[in-house]
Amino acid sequence: MIGNPEDVSVIPGNIVDLVKDNKYFGQMNDPSGSACIKGVCGDQMEFYIIVENNKITDIKFHTDGCVYTSACGAMACNLAIGKAIQDALGISAGQIIIELKVLPKTHVHCAILAVSTLYKAIADYLLRP
Repeated sequence: MIGNPEDVSVIPGNIVDLVKDNKYFGQMNDPSGSACIKGVCGDQMEFYIIVENNKITDIKFHTDGCVYTSACGAMACNLAIGKAIQDALGISAGQIIIELKVLPKTHVHCAILAVSTLYKAIADYLLRP
């Protein structure tokens, strides 16, 4: 499982399934944009995007954080893939929380970390010459 080991019996099934999928987990060489942020909890998150014709055509995230940080990163990827850059900038922490349905209040900062890192990767892309 991605992130720090936790008692899986108390983690909601949809969160576990999303994290185990690993579809978007990893790193990239030569992305169109990338970013790394360390959250207030100490978890670090990285995002990598490939942009073609103003759309995010590939996306990856990497984290050393907890299962909820991983789930938020995966959900941010689910929401951003295939979207135009302007539309991806409309993804919010609130949207991630709604999509996950069961994110504990003590882990809301994980959703904020995910969208902040996604936004920073998009900014990196937009600011490249």
